[in-house]
Amino acid sequence: MSQTYFEIESNKPFSESLIWQLNRDFYQHKGLAAWSENVVPHHMTSNAMVGRTYAELIFSFLKDLASKGKTAETVYILELGAGHGRLAFHILQHLEKLVHSINTEIPAYCYILSDIVEDNLTFFRTHPQFQAYFEKGIVDTSYFDGANSEEINLRHSKVKIRKQDLNQPIIVVANYFFDSIPNDLFLIRDNKIAACTVNIQSTKDPAGLSAEKIIQGIELNFQKEPINNPVYKDPILNEILEEYKGSLDDTYLFFPEKSVNCLNTLKSFSTEGMMLLTMDKGFHEIHDLEKKAAPEIIVHGSFSFWVNYHAISEYCKKQGGKALFPSFSTFHLDIGCLLFLSDSEQYVQTDAAFQQVINEFGPDDFNSIKQLAYYNVAKLKFKDLIALMRLSAYDSTFFIKLLPRLKQVAHAITFNERRRLGQTLHEVWAMYFSINETYDLAYELGGLFYDLGFYKEALNYFEHSINAFGQKADIYYNKVLCYYQLRQDQLFLETLNEGKQAFPNNVLLEKLDNLDMNSV
Repeated sequence: MSQTYFEIESNKPFSESLIWQLNRDFYQHKGLAAWSENVVPHHMTSNAMVGRTYAELIFSFLKDLASKGKTAETVYILELGAGHGRLAFHILQHLEKLVHSINTEIPAYCYILSDIVEDNLTFFRTHPQFQAYFEKGIVDTSYFDGANSEEINLRHSKVKIRKQDLNQPIIVVANYFFDSIPNDLFLIRDNKIAACTVNIQSTKDPAGLSAEKIIQGIELNFQKEPINNPVYKDPILNEILEEYKGSLDDTYLFFPEKSVNCLNTLKSFSTEGMMLLTMDKGFHEIHDLEKKAAPEIIVHGSFSFWVNYHAISEYCKKQGGKALFPSFSTFHLDIGCLLFLSDSEQYVQTDAAFQQVINEFGPDDFNSIKQLAYYNVAKLKFKDLIALMRLSAYDSTFFIKLLPRLKQVAHAITFNERRRLGQTLHEVWAMYFSINETYDLAYELGGLFYDLGFYKEALNYFEHSINAFGQKADIYYNKVLCYYQLRQDQLFLETLNEGKQAFPNNVLLEKLDNLDMNSV
């Protein structure tokens, strides 16, 4: 039986296609649930190790500015499409540690969480884990649309940033961002370039469907259209496109004109230029662009495409800047540090940091190690697990994946190993950022501390669990056992009675009446 298709759009320039609006509609509708319900994958690009990597680069950049005597004004760090806020939290946690580790004066900084979804901005502004940063003036929020916004309005400090307002370079974090904003698409064949238009059809009738449902069923078909030279107003973009005609063949080429326009807008806020930190599925070497087939839409609630980092890199260099990308082939993600600065060669500490935290071993390598750990988790020993957690910068999501194995090996560890595990658990909690997921990490940590014999610590984490998820019979049960082990008779009795009143039919709480406080 043949498949029925519904036509959604026909013969539309790729960058003007409806698919980009569907993507925006998806995020507007889902809000935080896009990540808290694990619809859109985010751990690969937003883990604690990535946060530490970016923090090292930002810290080195601030030190470079200090060495040039530029410490009087605040440096603004703008994250585009901050989404769930977890990456920002990781960056700030690591950056604060680095700043407090030195006595050298560096410029003040303010991290701006921007998004086009109002619910996300509200989430950032009211999140308990950001409040201390707001109070210090280290964090602010802003609605910012990479395709349309022309100023940055900071909602907490009430500061407006317009063109040429800043006398420090602006730092931009574009993490998992360029893959989902409009791109042009060209076909290069036989030394000729044709623009691609797109037809969109769906296996589902789009009438009345949400953006998420429509995206799940769409298929793209491309047609060639002749182009008129020059294609763009920007001569540098035309130059890059013309160079592709002579170096690529039989290739469908994404061309990031909208991304470049966004970067030019961001750069215009400062008289001094911009540093761009970016990570995504993409390619920065031209040989990786050769023979690219017609793009397939990658659906994960929303959708994404690969990023032409080569074109963005060339644009940076042709403007006199410096583009740092991995010297070695990557397997999962591309990561770049692009200095849109007239004196980019003078930022030697930034360059050195890039060599250390990305070229020598970086987030792409960690993703390979992570997969290796998951594949061999049943063989991992206690010391292996601790080393992996340190390598991950104590990432909580990675920890949760390893937790079943950790519980197995924790039954036969020495006192010193118990102390080491306790230290690790505290570090994991310090790096945990809640995005309203259903997993109760605090409860799990409390249980581990109880098993280790650290009952005061266990009680602290059970309180964290109560604050996040409310009272549970299991928490009453565990708290009573902690008071029993600590010989705190009054708290033992009070908590047991509270638990039995709150959960009168709980069998486990009834059994605690049989405990003999004098036997501990």
